[in-house]
Amino acid sequence: MEVNGMPAPPPGTVAHPRWPLSAVLVSGPSMVPTLRHGDAVLVRRGDRGVRVGDVVIAVFRSRPDLLVVKRAVAPAAGGWWLTGDNPLVSDDSRAYGVADIRGRVVARYWPRPRLLRRRRV
Repeated sequence: MEVNGMPAPPPGTVAHPRWPLSAVLVSGPSMVPTLRHGDAVLVRRGDRGVRVGDVVIAVFRSRPDLLVVKRAVAPAAGGWWLTGDNPLVSDDSRAYGVADIRGRVVARYWPRPRLLRRRRV
């Protein structure tokens, strides 16, 4: 599964129903410096426990075919307002509106392993 510009998998596709974590490959520069093109991250599926400042995997309601990695900024209209950490190259809620969260990024495991922490927004 890839994000930022790559199509989302077909609806209902799950890595493994019993495992709460999925691996995702980041594509594109919209989350630099937090995440870079080619980084591999672990994502806890679902939208439970998502708070402002979390890095998330989401689908914009206006672009359901596009899976993205962005930062959660604020709850909005039953979904979330998302932005990229690199505003000069990021297509985010400013362009596509409200998004539905598919999971929260908990760690980067390649190439430089580290936990991702919330950031004040």
